[in-house]
Amino acid sequence: MTDLSHIRNFSIVAHIDHGKSTLADRLIQETGTVKDRDMQAQMLDTMDIERERGITIKANTVRIEYTADNGHAYILNLIDTPGHVDFAYEVSRSMRAVEGSLLVVDSSQGVEAQTLANVYQAIDANHDIVPILNKIDLPASDCDRVAEQIEDVIGIDATGAIRVSAKTGQGIHETLEAIVHELPPPVGDRDAPLKAMLVDSWYDSYLGVIVLVRVMDGVLKKGDRVRMMSNDSLHLIERIGVFRPAMEKVDELGPGEIGFLTASIKQVRDTKVGDTITSERGGASTPLPGFAPSQPVVFCGLFPVDSAEFEDLREAISKLALNDASFSYEMETSAALGFGFRCGFLGLLHLEVIRDRIEREYDIDLITTAPSVIYHVHMRDGTVNDLHNPADMPDLTFVDHMEEPRIKATILVPDEYLGDVLKLCQDRRGIQMDLTYAGARAMVVYDLPLNEVVFDFYDRLKSVTKGYASFDYHLTEYRQDNLVKLSVLVNEEPVDALSMMVHRDRAEARGRAMVEKLKDLIPRHMFKIPIQAAIGGKVIARETLSAMRKDVTAKCYGGDMTRKKKLLEKQKKGKKKMREFGKVSIPQEAFISALKLDG
Repeated sequence: MTDLSHIRNFSIVAHIDHGKSTLADRLIQETGTVKDRDMQAQMLDTMDIERERGITIKANTVRIEYTADNGHAYILNLIDTPGHVDFAYEVSRSMRAVEGSLLVVDSSQGVEAQTLANVYQAIDANHDIVPILNKIDLPASDCDRVAEQIEDVIGIDATGAIRVSAKTGQGIHETLEAIVHELPPPVGDRDAPLKAMLVDSWYDSYLGVIVLVRVMDGVLKKGDRVRMMSNDSLHLIERIGVFRPAMEKVDELGPGEIGFLTASIKQVRDTKVGDTITSERGGASTPLPGFAPSQPVVFCGLFPVDSAEFEDLREAISKLALNDASFSYEMETSAALGFGFRCGFLGLLHLEVIRDRIEREYDIDLITTAPSVIYHVHMRDGTVNDLHNPADMPDLTFVDHMEEPRIKATILVPDEYLGDVLKLCQDRRGIQMDLTYAGARAMVVYDLPLNEVVFDFYDRLKSVTKGYASFDYHLTEYRQDNLVKLSVLVNEEPVDALSMMVHRDRAEARGRAMVEKLKDLIPRHMFKIPIQAAIGGKVIARETLSAMRKDVTAKCYGGDMTRKKKLLEKQKKGKKKMREFGKVSIPQEAFISALKLDG
């Protein structure tokens, strides 16, 4: 039984690449939680794709035991969180399970957009925050400037900020002492009815669903019968344990502790993130305040290149959805692409990660349609429909108006690139809300339409600022605008996968760029192919892909001209017939390239 005053629960928050996972490695190593021979870089990033991209996708937890300088032994529960905007939902969940945060800031780069977003989540969760200046071994490190920046931009006292190099291990002991002395212990009553918060859950092929819990009150023991308060399902606990990063069984979890339980649960859907777990008999009457469910922001269609792999894709997607509560999907069909799934993601990086995992872990080649957002379509009869896929756009005669989602984007950028960033945001129909300075860097706040950001805004932003800008956003509202559906027709057949919603003022330019690009991407056939962009029944741009030509007059040497004409006429008729019945094959690369439109 652990004394509550000797437990500390904390998370590490930071911008991408500021050294969260490396700091977690050093804390694990310094306390001897993992033997040196078993140590590896980014110990808590277990997925191949996390290691390959060097990013954290899932928040991971580890229990560390530390004997402080005052001689007391402490249990530290650490949650390492992702830094990328697409996984902010993972961060917000982790925050509710702990009482304090280590705010890691790169002492050579300073405060970035994601630092702000994540630290505000920690402040919302009433955390005590310990600022840490990392990478002090770099020649460009300037701790005084960055400490001043933390005070100016975030408003946290950074005079006592701990100076650390997670790479060399300098300052790690001071960090552990600060965790013990500056972060608060958890509160909870051992004798009260059981209340445990379900922080995360994932599927394991041997144990079934593994549930990560934070016990608030009461005690969890093996053999207990527990009830999930959201759906009233009952489960018998089979094993209880903690992560040191490997699973280790324990007899019980008391108040303030973080650990896992398994109870032969078959589906992750039965374990709702943010749910309250209580005892079957004499349990708690009111649940804990949970978290708002994650809202998918970006939608796109995933189709197998080989339609025979559809069943494999169904299985792959349902398995991935088991471990990712923020990923949603439903079946759809398309005339051009066959059977597939319409999937919802938290952002473009989330989309890329899921797509990479399906292609890599399940060996399925995919076609990804244009990413789109949810529009609200107000009909003339007063009803409001959600439009996920531009191909499902209802007849315009019944539509009164449409609303699109808007976001508030915060961009931090060095002064010399500010003009390019402002131009980029203006080009994307942005409305400037604020412009302030934090040292030599400008902080711009823009109101932008989400569908302009979804395509390639992040890539463009990185290229115009040579990678120095940082970007964070959140949804604010839906607003009416003059939106139209742009259809692409190849050989007079509409191609669902390429239709998109655009602003009427931009439609012609976008349509023209699209058909010019497709002309280069579609291989030539034996007949000529018109490629058109249209709004409703009105064609706004057209290119014609000329036919491959077979010289049918090659065998006529000399002789009468009428003989040649006869052969050419015959060929012309054949080509016309071919065009009527011929199918145009559009290669997979053409879809992907056509969607990456530049400005």
